[in-house]
Amino acid sequence: MKLILREDVYNLGKSGEVVTVKDGYARNYLLPRNLAMLASAANVHQLEHEKKVIELRVQKMKGAAEEQSKKLGAVALKITRKVGDQDKLFGSVTALDVAEALAKAGHKIERRLIHLPEPIKAVGTYDIELHLHRDVVTKIKVEVAGEQQTA
Repeated sequence: MKLILREDVYNLGKSGEVVTVKDGYARNYLLPRNLAMLASAANVHQLEHEKKVIELRVQKMKGAAEEQSKKLGAVALKITRKVGDQDKLFGSVTALDVAEALAKAGHKIERRLIHLPEPIKAVGTYDIELHLHRDVVTKIKVEVAGEQQTA
């Protein structure tokens, strides 16, 4: 089935592209969520008009992401967790923990925008990437400090 994407879809394409997908994927996922529309002649014509609108919206979103990136560039977070004998954390620090620490610092960032390859399990300072937009990536410093366990 040929579709026109209304929004970026991971591993499929960017908004405005004409893609071919299986019927079930289109009917059950893309069309009900308004992520795509059928690629009929009328819709293709309408797409030409919408491409300009989409491009303006993407530029606006990119500008907002760059502005946010500048603000986040100076942010340094400190997360305290209980540690054992060898500075190993009880549990770990995940993207959700980083998102909550950012929220406390006054920066509302969705957890899915925080790129953490694997949870942090040791005390130290880490550079964590934030993917604010597909073209805007910034790094913040996160210090994971230990709080000694009392027996």
